[in-house]
Amino acid sequence: VRARAMKMKKNYGFARLMEILTPSAARVEPRCPVARQCGGCQLQAMSYEEQLKFKERKVKNHLLRIGKFREDEIHMLPIMGMEEPWRYRNKAQFPFGMDKNGNIVAGFYAGRTHDIIECEDCLLGVEENKDILDIIKGFMRDHNIRPYDETAHKGLVRHALIRKGFHSGELMVCLVINGKSLPKEGHLVKRLLEVEPGIASVILNTNTKNTNVILGKRCQALWGKDGIVDHLCGLSFFLSPLSFYQVNRDQAEILYRLAGEYASLQKEDTVLDLYCGTGTIGMTMASKAGKVIGVEVVPDAIEDAKANAVRNGVKNIEFICGDSAQAVQMLRKRGERPTVVVVDPPRKGCGLPVLEHIVEIAPRKIIYVSCDPATLARDLKLLVKAGYCLQTLAPVDLFPRTAHVETVALLEKADINLKN
Repeated sequence: VRARAMKMKKNYGFARLMEILTPSAARVEPRCPVARQCGGCQLQAMSYEEQLKFKERKVKNHLLRIGKFREDEIHMLPIMGMEEPWRYRNKAQFPFGMDKNGNIVAGFYAGRTHDIIECEDCLLGVEENKDILDIIKGFMRDHNIRPYDETAHKGLVRHALIRKGFHSGELMVCLVINGKSLPKEGHLVKRLLEVEPGIASVILNTNTKNTNVILGKRCQALWGKDGIVDHLCGLSFFLSPLSFYQVNRDQAEILYRLAGEYASLQKEDTVLDLYCGTGTIGMTMASKAGKVIGVEVVPDAIEDAKANAVRNGVKNIEFICGDSAQAVQMLRKRGERPTVVVVDPPRKGCGLPVLEHIVEIAPRKIIYVSCDPATLARDLKLLVKAGYCLQTLAPVDLFPRTAHVETVALLEKADINLKN
């Protein structure tokens, strides 16, 4: 390649690709016409087979470099990819804006900017997205409704969040506005239902703050239900606009099945599910365990988790709203010692305080579900130092065409202390 150096640090630098002199054998022509400008699909110019190899190497290299594991200590299963790695996202969030000619546009932000790259038919999302966005833009033009301008903090329509239940087929359209009401809202609902009969929920979300957070806290159903229902691992989940739910349902089932297999639960086991979100992993394990305790710091997620437990008749599960480290301390005071701990943290990983408390309760197994191989390697290093043995791990491709990869790892107890 020919590249231009943009920024140089002591040990590394940043460069911009200017020209490809000799293409790689793994290079393919991106299907999406705005793949490079958008930046959401970092690997779309790479064949899918090569993407999977790249992600395997990424996980292993982090374990070697950050985790300081030896090659013979890494027992990694081959990455689990998709047969059809397109149209897998069940949720998409589209910002609205104006182009240079004064036309309303919707799409995605270019990498590291808030410049909107017009793209209504993202090939990772469902086909219904394009029709729904066309309807919303037409409605805005007809009623002179302006998109939001984040620089001036003026304009009404900020984002459209569209969700589809891949199992149920239900669609939810949530319009995020910089105000309390939407003019002629009945006209929008009528147009949406005429074109997309699968729509089960049309929701207005209010976000009047000058922030880059997409959703506000107030939701109002303009038509239908307050959300949609979908099914995962044989369980039914109600999804509001604010609910967390894996965007790739089919691959999430593989991920959760692996976590369950690694746990190999008995009826006397108590499972502690940290960073539980809406309780999906814990509920998939509840039928084989004596008790499951889910912990999550987001109150709305805990309310969703409790409702989903009732919906599925899961009675041996308890949810605690709070910080993971504090929740573990509280369980110790209650005299409860979980035998299996499941963690599914955000990209920043668990960190030392949470890991210290987990080690103190000494579960026989830890199942670590990670969305970032670097923080996974860091945390596994600490757990191994504390006396746990990394038995096996498996990457799962939940986000084809992007550089992201999920990994589930199994650790079993030995006998040292984290502070040694």
